[in-house]
Amino acid sequence: MAHDTVIRGGTIVDGSGREPFVGDVAIDGGLITSVGGTAGPGREEIDATNLIVSPGFVDIHTHLDAQIGWDPLLTPVSWHGVTTVLMGNCGVTFAPCRPKDRETLAGMMETVEDIPRAAILNDLPWTWESYGGYLDALETMNPAINVAGMVGHSAVRYYVMGERSVAEPATEDEKRQIAAIVAQSIDDGAVGFSSNRFPGHVMPDGRSIPGTFADHDEVLQVARAVGDRGALMQNVMDFTREDMGNAQLLRDEAAARGGRILFSYTIGQSDSAGVRATAFMNGLRSEGGDITAVSVPRGTGFTFGLQSRLPAYNVWAQRRFFGPAWESLAAKDLAGRLATIADVEARAALVAEAKAADIAKLPWVGACYWLGAGAAPDYLVPMDQTLAALADTAGEHWSETFLRLSLESEGRGLFNWRMFSRNLPALSDWLGHDHVIPGLSDAGAHVSQVMDSGVTSFVLSYWVKAAGLYSLAEGVRRLTSVPARVIGLKDRGLLAPGMRADVNVFDFDKVGEQYPELVHDFPGGAPRYIQRSTGYVATLVNGQTTFRDGHHTGARAGKVLRHAA
Repeated sequence: MAHDTVIRGGTIVDGSGREPFVGDVAIDGGLITSVGGTAGPGREEIDATNLIVSPGFVDIHTHLDAQIGWDPLLTPVSWHGVTTVLMGNCGVTFAPCRPKDRETLAGMMETVEDIPRAAILNDLPWTWESYGGYLDALETMNPAINVAGMVGHSAVRYYVMGERSVAEPATEDEKRQIAAIVAQSIDDGAVGFSSNRFPGHVMPDGRSIPGTFADHDEVLQVARAVGDRGALMQNVMDFTREDMGNAQLLRDEAAARGGRILFSYTIGQSDSAGVRATAFMNGLRSEGGDITAVSVPRGTGFTFGLQSRLPAYNVWAQRRFFGPAWESLAAKDLAGRLATIADVEARAALVAEAKAADIAKLPWVGACYWLGAGAAPDYLVPMDQTLAALADTAGEHWSETFLRLSLESEGRGLFNWRMFSRNLPALSDWLGHDHVIPGLSDAGAHVSQVMDSGVTSFVLSYWVKAAGLYSLAEGVRRLTSVPARVIGLKDRGLLAPGMRADVNVFDFDKVGEQYPELVHDFPGGAPRYIQRSTGYVATLVNGQTTFRDGHHTGARAGKVLRHAA
C-alpha cells in the first residue's frame, strides 16, 4: 500500500542534533512512519535530492493572537518554515475576559504590541470568557499552521481584580483566585502562563499594565500551579531595576515545583555584552533550574523609510516631524513622496528643517543602518557604519543621505534602527549558550515598525552558513526540538516515527529573506511589513503540503495544540 507522502532522497537533519544522513521520510495519517532508508511509493512524492529535510520550525515568541482572526495563514512566519507558533507572550492575552472588559484588553494589546484596537475588536469573534473558550474559538479559524497559547497575567489579574489590578497589591484571596484561574486555563489547554514586569509596557492611559508590580508571592503561587501541571512560565523582566529582584524571581519560579522557565533577553552594544549575558545565565541556572532564554539573533528595534514611516523626534510614536515640509511629505503616498524628494527645492526645504532640529533629540541617527537596495536586506552592516557615519563620509547632513538613498532606491530602501543586539560578534557569545534560543520574532506585533518574522531564515543563512556559530544539525535543533521541549510539545520538533509530520524541505544554499515591504492588508487597510523567503521548496503541516516554493497550496491543516500534563 502506498504511503500518503514520501519525501524522497533528501539530506535528513532530524532536529536531534545528530549528523545529517540521506534517506526518505514517509508520512501516513499526519504522522511520520519512517525516516531514512528507502520508503515505498507515495501518493504524493517530493523530490528532495540535494535538499535538506528538517522538522518544521517552532517560533516560541509571537503575538499572532489577533492576526489569526483575519490571516489564518499566519504570515510572514509561515513563509519561513515555521509550522508551530506560541502566542500569548508578554502577559497580554484576550482571555479570560468578561464581555464588558473587551475594550480594556484590546487597548492593552494595542499599546503594548502595536496591534490596531479596531481590528482586534471587530475581526475576532469574542465568543469566549475563559481561556479554554478562546482556544475553542481559535479552532473554528482553521489555521494553516499549528498554534499554542499561554494565558496572560494582565488578563487574569484584571479578571479577578478589575481596575485595582493595575496598581494595587492582590489580597491573599485574590492571589488564590489568580492561581486557580491560571490552573484552570492550563487544564483547558493553555501551555503555560506569561507575565510582564517591564514598566514601559503600558495601557492607553499610560499606566503600566496589570501585573507589572505584582509581589513575588503572587507570581510564585502561580508558578506552583504551573509547575504542578508541567507547563511553562514565560517572563518579560526589567533587568535595569535591581529593586524588582528579577533574577532571584526567575530562580524562585524554577524552584517552584520544578517548572520550565522562559525569559526574553537582548544584549547591549559593548564587545563584552555577550560574555556578561552568558555569565548572568550561568548564575540563573546555578541552582539547577530549567531556565531558558530567547533572544533576537540580529540587530533590531525599528525599521523605517520612504515607503513607511519617516524620521521624527519620536520614531516609535511617529508624532512629531521636524516641521511643515516633513509633515507634508508624511501625508503623501509613496509616489507623492518620491516626486517631492526628486524636486531640488523641496528636498532643500526638508534638509533645512532637519538641520534646524535639535540633534540631541535624535539619538537613533548614531544607531541606524541602511539595509541596502538589493533583493535581500543587509542585516550585517558593521556596527560603525551608521547613517551618521555614511553622512560624514559623503560630506552630507544625515537627512541628505536619507533622502538621497531613498531616491536612488525609488523609495523601496529601508533603514534599521538597532535598539537591541547591535554587536553581532558579541551576540555570537550569547547565542552560543546551550540554553539560549535564537528567535524573538514578535510576529504579529509592531507590524508597521519592525520586521523580524524571518529570523528562522536568518539563523540558517547567517549563524549556520555564513558565521558557522552553529552546525547545520545544531542550528536546526535550536529552531525545532529545543523550543518544542520548552513549550512542552512531545510529538513535534523531531523527524522520527510516530511524531507529527511537520516538515520542511529547503535548499540550504538559497534559504534566506527577501526585502521587507509595506502592504496595507490588515483590516481597514492598516499597514504592516511583510517579508517573503527564498529557498523553501515545501513545508508540510500535520502531513499536508501547505506551502510549495513559497506559495500557499490551499491546505489549512494546522491544529490548536492544547497542553496535556
